[in-house]
Amino acid sequence: MKSLWAVVLGAAQDGGIPQMGCACAHCVEARRDPALAEDPSSIALVDDQTRQFWLLDVGPAIARQYDWLMGALGSGYRLAGAVLTHAHIGHYSGLLSLGREVMNTRAIPVFGSRRMMGFLAANAPFSQLISLGNIEPLVLDPGMPRQLTQDAWFELMPVPHREEFSDMMAVVVRGPRRRLLYCPDTDGWDSWDPPVRDVVASVDVAYLDATFFDSGELPGRNRREIPHPTVEETLQALGPDEGRENLLARVRLIHLNHSNRLWEAAVRTTVEAHGVLVARRGQRETL
Repeated sequence: MKSLWAVVLGAAQDGGIPQMGCACAHCVEARRDPALAEDPSSIALVDDQTRQFWLLDVGPAIARQYDWLMGALGSGYRLAGAVLTHAHIGHYSGLLSLGREVMNTRAIPVFGSRRMMGFLAANAPFSQLISLGNIEPLVLDPGMPRQLTQDAWFELMPVPHREEFSDMMAVVVRGPRRRLLYCPDTDGWDSWDPPVRDVVASVDVAYLDATFFDSGELPGRNRREIPHPTVEETLQALGPDEGRENLLARVRLIHLNHSNRLWEAAVRTTVEAHGVLVARRGQRETL
């Protein structure tokens, strides 16, 4: 029987948890107990029929994530390619491990928006991956479906977020039975068009940006410089309305900053009582 599935390789914000140089309670606990540690956000799409996998985002912990995934899959599986959402450090910097200093891969397909691929081509050392043939950058315009495997298609969907180096894309994956949305970063739900409720209703599983738990999480920082929807805002935006289904049951919260209170078991339990799940490494979804 053909089997296509997704597995979470990491669910933290770009710096992971524990975050380098941080002495907050969450990071201290994660150093004491490795079971509480979590790598930056990434998802693998695994095709058991062809024994290959694709990565949604390739961050700074790719070596550890790759080893974990290969251990979980067993022998005979191979990296077939990657899809990048945007050019913030936690989502593309791991591409360097595909270069000649490490894996020295050959023509690994890497999909992204026109701006994302242009950023890689114009900036060393990523441009060297292209010139040496380690990766093959492939531009995919939003809304244009692309086939990954016999049973899997994906397309990019633009979402609002900081665009210092590239635009921001969510990824929609269509399997033979279910659809998955991967959106680790966005500015907030009010600026989505179409509305986030409609987007989540169109898929079966939605991995959504949950960087911050509430608006008071980082005292002394201007939230406009690091805009993300809070968990509280997500629960409000997708909570059940009278006569409408509860979309929260489709949601998996991902991209948690080290300051996020969802790292605390009691808080996580309270939030998951609404029907959502908090993503962690190893979480699987059949597609």
